[in-house]
Amino acid sequence: MKVEYINPFLRATQHVLKTMAFTDAIAGKPYVKKDEKAGGDVSGIIGITGETDGSLSISFSESCICYIVSNMFGETFNELNNEVEDAVGEITNMISGDARRELAENGMVLEGAIPTVVSGKNHSVKHMAKGPSIAIPFSTKAGHFVVEVCFNK
Repeated sequence: MKVEYINPFLRATQHVLKTMAFTDAIAGKPYVKKDEKAGGDVSGIIGITGETDGSLSISFSESCICYIVSNMFGETFNELNNEVEDAVGEITNMISGDARRELAENGMVLEGAIPTVVSGKNHSVKHMAKGPSIAIPFSTKAGHFVVEVCFNK
């Protein structure tokens, strides 16, 4: 997968979390994901269609997403609940939209579906595209999360 497809998602992740949740997210080294195991306790997944098909997923550790949502809403969240899960869907949607906007500026027009949220220890994230799944680990002062991007070849 070309780096010019991945970098917009990396930048969008950092931008959305900084502006919406006042959270600095430090990107780690991207890698090709070999399994379907989620990188966290709750995941937002969104399908992407257009010039190519694929999906984006973001899997947060419980401590990380509670910190992010607490910052977004100005109230304290200490565990996963419906409000936190709804925020995961909205964060996934915002990151997807920001990345797709940047890709469109460079000539690749893509549309996003409605995000799905899956939670629970040891859940799976299955990408429908046939291409490789590129995972980008991120760290925050409150925990970690993983962004996965997968497009058809």
